[in-house]
Amino acid sequence: MTIITAPYEINADDVFVDLRPVLDVPLHLKYEGINLAGSVKLKAALGMVLAAEREGLLTPGDVLVESSSGNLGVALSMIAAHRGYGFLCVTDSRCNPASKRLMESFGARVLVISRPDKERGLLGARLDYVQRLCDFDPRYVWLNQYVNPHNWLAHYRSTGPAIARQFPELDVLFVGAGTTGTLMGLARYFREQERPVRIVAVDSIGSVTFGGPAVPRYIPGLGAGVRPQLLDSSLVDEVVMVPERDTLECCHTMARRGFLFGGSTGTVVSGAQRWLAGRPRGEQLTAVALSPDQGDRYLDSLYDPEWVERHFGDPRTWDTEIPATPAELVTS
Repeated sequence: MTIITAPYEINADDVFVDLRPVLDVPLHLKYEGINLAGSVKLKAALGMVLAAEREGLLTPGDVLVESSSGNLGVALSMIAAHRGYGFLCVTDSRCNPASKRLMESFGARVLVISRPDKERGLLGARLDYVQRLCDFDPRYVWLNQYVNPHNWLAHYRSTGPAIARQFPELDVLFVGAGTTGTLMGLARYFREQERPVRIVAVDSIGSVTFGGPAVPRYIPGLGAGVRPQLLDSSLVDEVVMVPERDTLECCHTMARRGFLFGGSTGTVVSGAQRWLAGRPRGEQLTAVALSPDQGDRYLDSLYDPEWVERHFGDPRTWDTEIPATPAELVTS
């Protein structure tokens, strides 16, 4: 029997999905959505809040404020509600309606930014708004997931060791790149182990994180319009860039086998498929990919036929075969 007193005390860290029966690919998926916040962001959110309390930066009566495309905002709204803080999430039009409603159900306020910065896009506009708000009103406390070391430390201390326990012979790890907190925490952890593990970052085409050009993106989660300050690219062995249409196809394929994952998970798995398809035939690798989120918050977007057709065309016209990764989509 499990008895909890806080909603963030439920966070299963030992659940993995064998994707070979689902996608015919030699890949295990670390499922991070089994908690009451529904995503891997619970770890970073809790780590940042507890650190701010220890350091005296967050005290009773304060109001947390954060820029988030959805999952971190949900996690922070849940934690803030339990620990007695106010919370304002600054997001943009890509935020899933379900995530917005969920944050509001916890008592948070959600502000949607609709006008992008000319050079730094919607993320840049969100960050500028949060900075101006904190400069104007000292009651607001910005944890700033984009520079906060407790973002990556949460995964260095928990996610990395959990993967290593289950897969001591791990060869390659696929991790999505958003703020790069998860990516950096895992990369630093496995760099310190005696056995080398290849770290493959997966990002969305249109993201500027690894130097690509900025283009409009519709799926929240991975990717960035401003290069993350947490990123140390020397810790990454390879990068796979995934078109958003491939993310959709991967999500729908897994859903047809009973696994409803979010857009970030679809991007990571699609990138892993591409990378593995390009390996020598017969090569035996132990491969793990990180699944950041569940799919129930994407019912109004990724899994809504009208939304999909409006942004990406009729899925019946898509080429559903996952090819080996083209050279232009991989950097070493």
